[in-house]
Amino acid sequence: MEMSKAELASAAAVTGSQTQELMGAEVLIKALQAEGVKYVWGYPGGAVLYIYDAFYKQDTIQHVLVRHEQAAVHAADGYARATGDVGVALVTSGPGLTNAVTGIATAYMDSIPMVIISGQVPTAAIGLDAFQECDTVGITRPIVKHNFLVKDPKDLAVTMKKAFHIARSGRPGPVVVDVPKDVSFKKVTYSGYPEKIEMRSYNPVRKGHGGQIRKALQLLLTAKRPYIYTGGGVLLGNATNELRTLVDMLGYPVTNTLMGLGAYPASDRKFLGMLGMHGTIEANNAMQNCDVLLAVGARFDDRVIGNPKHFAQNERKIIHIDIDPSSISKRVKVDIPIVGDVKDVLTELISMIRESTTRPDSGALATWWDTIESWRSKDCLKYDRGNKDVIKPQHVIETLWNMTKDADTYITSDVGQHQMWAAQYYRFEEPRRWINSGGLGTMGVGIPYAMGIKLAKPDSEVFCVTGEGSVQMCIQELSTCLQYNTPIKIVSLNNRYLGMVRQWQEIEYSGRYSHSYMDALPNFVKLAEAYGHVGMLIERPQDVEPALREARKLKDRTVFMDFRTDPTENVFPMVQAGKGITEMLLGSEDL
Repeated sequence: MEMSKAELASAAAVTGSQTQELMGAEVLIKALQAEGVKYVWGYPGGAVLYIYDAFYKQDTIQHVLVRHEQAAVHAADGYARATGDVGVALVTSGPGLTNAVTGIATAYMDSIPMVIISGQVPTAAIGLDAFQECDTVGITRPIVKHNFLVKDPKDLAVTMKKAFHIARSGRPGPVVVDVPKDVSFKKVTYSGYPEKIEMRSYNPVRKGHGGQIRKALQLLLTAKRPYIYTGGGVLLGNATNELRTLVDMLGYPVTNTLMGLGAYPASDRKFLGMLGMHGTIEANNAMQNCDVLLAVGARFDDRVIGNPKHFAQNERKIIHIDIDPSSISKRVKVDIPIVGDVKDVLTELISMIRESTTRPDSGALATWWDTIESWRSKDCLKYDRGNKDVIKPQHVIETLWNMTKDADTYITSDVGQHQMWAAQYYRFEEPRRWINSGGLGTMGVGIPYAMGIKLAKPDSEVFCVTGEGSVQMCIQELSTCLQYNTPIKIVSLNNRYLGMVRQWQEIEYSGRYSHSYMDALPNFVKLAEAYGHVGMLIERPQDVEPALREARKLKDRTVFMDFRTDPTENVFPMVQAGKGITEMLLGSEDL
């Protein structure tokens, strides 16, 4: 599906001598080709049929027909997270767009670069309640970085250029381009795709303020109890190498948020594990007790710091590096704000450290590490590893990690207990290998994410860690996996409950399990087989490893592994709502 140089040149031609009379839909395809788009996930409908006809006439972009528009956006989202490229989805008007809203909001919350093209009723019918009409611009305004309604086909090329530029630059995010049907079939003189775009109202800052970086340097090098806290912005900014260099130069402890896992190797002793609601003792205690905190591409959200008043009880100096100025001092007041691209800022900071004659206080740092090791010695991730009667979900994840840690592996997850166990027990060494919905917490993303990644990374192993609740929300995409030959491996930790809901009901609602038990589950083995895949039922702990080995051998098949796990198992540590991050429940004995 690689485009030839001639095709790229044709798509991006800007000379007037190469003008063509093209339909709006054809201009749209030219724009996608010029942007280097390889895959588009979508679902046809009346308002986009001219666009689909234009797709039919080209062979450089592969369109993937999903079974639900939500999955189209999720699949494009997963592709974008794993590759760093802009993901593209195409949906029709009305219900096509409203079905896509959950996927758009999911990408928006996690700052994922995407362009979503939606069909719209003809311009003359807009506002008249036409068949399959909805206010796309109004509906999506709160959940996009920007959106466009294209009313004239001559604006299509420049609008697409703007859409891709906005989606991938600054703090990334989804952009919606709404295309009325008449705009897609009207002809226009096309003289090529713009080579560059200038937008007076949009000019994100990349370079951090040198004076602020020098202030940060002074604070960091004189810290007694330093801590480096990083989020998804490090991955989105492709700054993992710079982060690793910085941490290794200073010898400081580091933590990742749920969205930042893989930015620093989990196997390194300087990594304290994930922090937050289900973070480790050492990660959370270090966050609360440090004297200088360097926050990089993170936003101090509620799941990370818990109660802000509790967090503010301890005095500390905070340095915050972020591409988005609105994220700085939004929930926690910081002392040294640095607005800029995290890769550029970290590069400059590293250069300043190398030039500086000041070095960290080794004595104070050794004492700080002794304190951290005392917290770490409590082993807050312990569980009943010797249980021979029932499968512990943690054991499934640990086994999967042990088997695949040296392979080229991507892990997607849905949302719930299984997501937290995957984050805790699969030790990510590299960036963009852990693909999950962090901000919106969207159930159903696991399979679409996995199939989007598998299309982009056909030689990699792609596992979807899910639960019997989440997996049913987009399970119809098993059909898409078959049609487009994306052999993913599905690890379903089936505890017969909406597990995280049940856990909260046990702890916060005195065990009143209101509508959290799954009373009528399908036979997942037969269901997988009905979709043309392999199904496995695993009920004994001793069968976990053999099942995973067998699934991995079936390289060209999608395999659904139904692991019947302990329905009473909870995710620990846990910080309850309204509590501070050091007020952790470490196990059932704390209930």
